[in-house]
Order: sequence, then C-alpha cells, then structure tokens
Amino acid sequence: MEGTNKKKLVLVGNGMAGVRAIEHLLKLAPEAYEITIFGAEPHPNYNRIMLSSVLAGGADLQEIVINDWDWYKDNNIQLFAGHRVTQIDSIHKRVVSDQGITVSYDVLILAMGSNPFMLPLPGADKEGVIAFRDIKDCEIMMDSSRKYKKAVVIGGGLLGLEAARGLLHLGMDVSVVHINPYLMERQLDETAAKMLQAELEQQGMKFLLAKNSDSIVGRKRVTALRFTDGSKIDADLVVMAVGIRPNVELAKSSGIEINRGIVVNDWLETSIPGIYAIGECAEHRGIAYGLVAPLYEQGAVLAKKLGGVETVGYAGSVTSTKLKVSGVDVFSAGRYEEPVGSRSLRYQDEVDGVYKKIVLQNDKLIGAVLFGDTHDGAKLFSMIKNGEIVAGREKELLLGGSIGGGAAASSDSRLKDMTEDEIICGCNGVSKGTIADAVIAKGCRSVGEIKSCTKASASCGGCKPLVEGLLRMYAGDEAGEQVKEGICGCTSLTRDEIVAEIKRMEMMTIKEVMHVLDWRNPEGCAKCRPSLNYYLGMLWPEAYADEKESRFTNERYHANIQKDGTYSVVPRIYGGVTSPSELKKIAEVAEKYDVPMVKFTGGQRLDLLGVKKEDLPRMWEELDMPSGHAYGKTLRTVKTCVGSTFCRFGTQDSIAMGIRLEKELERLNTPAKVKLAVSGCPRNCAEATIKDFGVVAIDGGWELHVGGNGGVHVRATELLCVVKTEDEVSEWAGAFLQYYRENAQWNERTSNWIERVGLESVKRALEKPEERAVLSERIKKALSMTTDPWKQIVNEDSLRKNFEPLKQVQPIID
Repeated sequence: MEGTNKKKLVLVGNGMAGVRAIEHLLKLAPEAYEITIFGAEPHPNYNRIMLSSVLAGGADLQEIVINDWDWYKDNNIQLFAGHRVTQIDSIHKRVVSDQGITVSYDVLILAMGSNPFMLPLPGADKEGVIAFRDIKDCEIMMDSSRKYKKAVVIGGGLLGLEAARGLLHLGMDVSVVHINPYLMERQLDETAAKMLQAELEQQGMKFLLAKNSDSIVGRKRVTALRFTDGSKIDADLVVMAVGIRPNVELAKSSGIEINRGIVVNDWLETSIPGIYAIGECAEHRGIAYGLVAPLYEQGAVLAKKLGGVETVGYAGSVTSTKLKVSGVDVFSAGRYEEPVGSRSLRYQDEVDGVYKKIVLQNDKLIGAVLFGDTHDGAKLFSMIKNGEIVAGREKELLLGGSIGGGAAASSDSRLKDMTEDEIICGCNGVSKGTIADAVIAKGCRSVGEIKSCTKASASCGGCKPLVEGLLRMYAGDEAGEQVKEGICGCTSLTRDEIVAEIKRMEMMTIKEVMHVLDWRNPEGCAKCRPSLNYYLGMLWPEAYADEKESRFTNERYHANIQKDGTYSVVPRIYGGVTSPSELKKIAEVAEKYDVPMVKFTGGQRLDLLGVKKEDLPRMWEELDMPSGHAYGKTLRTVKTCVGSTFCRFGTQDSIAMGIRLEKELERLNTPAKVKLAVSGCPRNCAEATIKDFGVVAIDGGWELHVGGNGGVHVRATELLCVVKTEDEVSEWAGAFLQYYRENAQWNERTSNWIERVGLESVKRALEKPEERAVLSERIKKALSMTTDPWKQIVNEDSLRKNFEPLKQVQPIID
C-alpha cells in the first residue's frame, strides 16, 4: 500500500453494514486510511436482502453483488474473503484470522452481523435441518428441491415467509409453522396478517399457526416435525427462520463489553478505544437492529466520525418495513400496536384487498400499517420520524390515494407533496432531495445512473417506481426511460423489462403489474392488457388465473367476429382427418341453427359462418368438439398431406405425425398465432415451408423448418435441424415453441421473431438435449393447466356470465 502516513483500518465483516461505512469513508476521506477487510464468506459484498430472489431463481449471485472484486482493487482495499477473524489483540492492536493471517490496525470496525437462531429441538442436528441466512443456505435449499418435495419453514415472520416463497417457487410443497396465532406479529396487526395469510394460501402456501415445535423426527435425515400437542407434519427439509442473534463471540473473547449485542455509544465506539461496532452485531441504547436502513444510518455516522467530519452522533432509528411477499405489498412503521393513550383509524376494502391503519398519540402520527396499497408509506414514515403534528389531517393520511382522482392522479402529486428529506429508498436511506441533486446537479438521466450515484433502488428494488417518478419530474423529456419506446403508450418499459420485473417481484395479476410498474393509464389499453395476460400466464401457468376481460373479443366468445356482427365457429379437426359421424354432427348443428355457410378452410377444417352470438353456447355444447382456436393467439392448425398412408411418393406417415403434434400442442397460448404443417415428402403438398413450424419427411428422417409465414409478407422457413424419429420431432417442436413463448414479444409471429433474434441464437438455445428437456417440461406444465373452454361451461348461469358484456373495461377487438 502507498502512503506510510495513512492510518490502518481493519473491518471485520464484509457485509452490507460494514462495507457501506467504508463507501462513505472513501468519499469523505479517500486518502486517510489503508483499509483491510476480512469476510467469512468466499464472496464479495452482496445484498443479503435479495437472497430470496436467488432462492426463487429470479436472480443469481452475480446480480446481487453490491461491490464486485474490482471495487476492492480500484479502492486499494485488501480483501481476505473466506477468512474468519478468531482473535483480537487490543493491546498490540492486531487481528488474527483462522487461516493464520495477522494484520495490525489503528482503527478496528466490527461488523460481523448476526447468526440465525436455531431452536434447540431434539433432532435439530439432522441432515435437512438448516437456517436461511446466506448463499450456502440457498444452495442447500435449491439442491434439496431437486431431490425432495415437502418443506416445512418454522417461523412466520418476514424471513420465514421469504424462505417459504422461494421454496414454493422451487416446486416444493411448503408449510409454514408459527408459534403465534397470526403472521408477522412484529410488523402487522391481526387484520393485515389475516389478509396476508389469505393471499399466500391462494398461491399454495400452507400454514400451521399457534403451533409449538417439539422435536425433529428421522434417523440420519429429517422425515417429520413433531409438535408439543402430539401431532406432526411430514418434512424432507426443515428451515428454521425464528430470529437472529448478534454475533458477539469474538468481542466477548476479546474483553469488549457485550449485552445482547456489542455495546456502543452514539459514535459507535465500544468499551475499548479504537474499536467500533456497527450493524446487527451492535447494541445501541439497548437496541440491536436487524433491518438494513438503521445499519446504513450507523455506517454514515461512523464514516463521519472516522473522516473527521462533525456529526451529532447516532440517536437510534425509527424502523419501517416495506416488503413484497409473493406479490403482496406490505408496509409497517413505528408503533402499530396501539400503546396506552393512543388511538387508531382504519380503512379496509376487501374487494381490492386494501387495508390501512394509522396510530395517533398527542396529535402525532406514531405508527402505520399498509396492506395492498403502500404508496403513502414513505410519506407516513417521514411524519413518524419527524414527530409532525397531524391534527385535522387524519382522514387525508388514512385514505391517501384511495380517495379523489385515483392512482393516475395521485402518483405525481404524492411525489410533489413529499418534503426533500423524505426517504425514498428505505434500504439505502436515500431521500427525495438526494435524488433531486443527482438528477439536477449531477446530470443523472436514467434509473441506472441514479442507482450508481445514490444507491437508490439498488437493494430490494421496491422503490424503483418512486425513483422513476422523480426522474420524470426533475428531468422531464431528458429522462432516458421516457424516450425509450415501451410496449404501448401506457408504459416506457419494454417486453423484456416487464417480464423480468414480473419474475423478480413475482407479480400475479394484471392490476398489480400496472400498479407496481407505474402504468400511466391505470386501466391499460388494447395493446398492453392482452400482452400482460399472456406474459403472466406464460410465467406462472399453475398460479395465474386467466383474466377473461383482457382477452380479445374473439377469444372470449371462442369464435371469430365477422363484419356483419355474426360469428364463425370452427371445431378442431385433427390433421384435417374427420369421420362420417363427425361430419353428420356438424351438418345437423348447421341445419338446426340456420348457419348460412359451411366452408372448408385453408387449414383443412370446416367453418360454420354467420352464427348469431346468442346461439354460440348451445352450438358448442351440441357439437361437443374441441375448439379449433381459429380466433386465438394459439396453435391454429396442423396441416397434413396424405403421406405414405396413400401417396406413392410419401416417405413417412405425415397424417399420424400431424395428428400427434396437434393433440400434444392444442390449446397452447402463444405470443401470436402459430400454424404447423407436416408434409410426407419433399414435394411439400402441405406447404410446410411457409409455416411457423414445418415438418418435411425425407428418406430415413424428418427436416424441421421454422419461421415461415404465408400471410401478407410471405417468408420461407429456415432449416432448424434434421431428426430421425417421430419422438424427436415432438421433442424439438415442443422445445422450439416454448422457447418462442418465453422470448418473443406479444403479437410477434415466429417469422418476425426469427428475423430479429437470428436462427443461430435459436439453434444454440436448443442444441443441448438437457436444455430441450427443460423447455419440454415447461411446455407440458403449461399445457396441463389448460382445458377446452367449452368443457368448463356447465350451466346456464356460467353461460350468461361468460357472455355478458364487460362493464369495467372496453371490449378489445382484434
């Protein structure tokens, strides 16, 4: 290291609190210290808040790294990753690691965080019993999900629900055990907790409340969890998320004063001069904080102290919690439990799933709980911290954006009404004024630049809509996000950004996506509503409930609307092959309902044209045939020639292959309509080389073609590959269509998609058998959740419900 006059600073703990203090110090006094950091984990500084996203597959380790390896080098910091400090010699001012590294110090900062509390249950040492605290725990949980199915999480607090959410998304059967009668009792009152439980139960979580764990059953590995009442629950994996304990063993063995945590004063000094402590391992005025924002506040004070900047010291923190548990917005701040001498006001809307409660004492706001709508959280939290008098404004504070002009009118006005010191990013303690300075004075013109400059939205990401709103407010037309073309005029976000955010925040409804991602038009439009309906269904085939009002008129009525207002009914005829009884049934229905025209289509089916809307339900019931989906963004037809069954030129059985593909893929929702064809020889009578997926029989195998279009802009297919068996044709067809489903834009035909991404990128994605197998599993899962729409209609009430005009939104005409 350069600079012999520099003081030596050693940080024990490479986590969020300690490294954040170093970041502040480097800005205040960049040349004052020679810095060494010891980290027990073999990783650079990462965002522990995002572990649940890693567990759920929404992010990998690289994405949650806050400061990568280069950051340490660029700032001349010596990092010993994977080293645990085992000894502090405060007499000679040096520390020793478990790997024999000794480093001297002038200033020592202890930021070892906390350890998960493991219940001392009999059997807790068995295989499959873990905590949820770091990357290693995530890796164990992900590995367990591939081998086992039943997971039990002990603890219904914030950490436990995050663990349960991740395990649920890993495909495990998840039960949450909680000793209290309702969830998150430290942040929520009973009403909000019950609403949260109901939402999570709809998504597949199971709950055992007011249960006291007794012992863990099993020989080498856990097989069940037994309760004190004698009952038990089967378990292949038990995750304990019942709390944390400050990591004080190193301090205790070094003679530093400890209580629950390492005792510090307002300048974060311990009982030994030159040694400081911050973060979850520290105890200030009797409190050991476990949330990120207070730890960052401590780091800022310590950085000023060490950097020679005058500071009033750390006076403690008023804490708040804002989270999104499986797509549910929850906010809690201050004292929500209604202490003696206080009063509370409540608002509850069970239709929209919104609950608000504010707690008042001596005309001041001292606590708040928000469920379902947390937009006013930052404003309320600022009032709680500042001790602001709110007499006469109670109704306004309680209802906030729930009254008046609604979401569209309230979003921008809320931002304008915020004071400069109101916190926008609670995780990183970034105020509205700091973001304003970044945009106005420092020229930030995108959320990414604001994130790099201020750390706002760099942690949980929940504040991103507010950051985007402030960017628009201060930068106007110069804002980078605003000049970017989104999927429609309602948003500046692209398809990939929207899908990524839906996956990351695990949003489950169109309303939630529009709300969380700050749609300009809160009702959406004919472009975005159907696309969001598709993306949600594609991402969450098992959990998402298809939103009928966001489908096109044709898809809602399962028929094509014609120019005179009548409809066209097309039953499915697999591969164009029918039977006398099927033809007779179609003829009888056509006669009964006076169908003006029956026509063979280009897709080898019969089209009943001129049907009245009121006749549609009964016609479908009497036909009792699957819908041909001639109206949807789905698989339309699989056209076939007669192939080797009858044709003297045929080399393969194209009819059987076509029928197999059609039966395997029918009802598949896709970004745009999809047409397939199978030709029995290279003469190509089924026109397979202008289809989205075309199969051409050759001697000893099949050519697979993709990206064709026979419409206005004719495009010939490109050869994807050559295979030998029918099973391989089916495998490649499913993998290709699933890859298209997951990566194409809404309403983008395969021909346009292939031109945009290039055939080679598709080949690379599908070339490995294991990758095709994964895609095939996902398409099978999606198809397993679909049924023919007419099979769901069982009585006249449901018929009327399906066909009554929509009152809340305008019909979407394709």
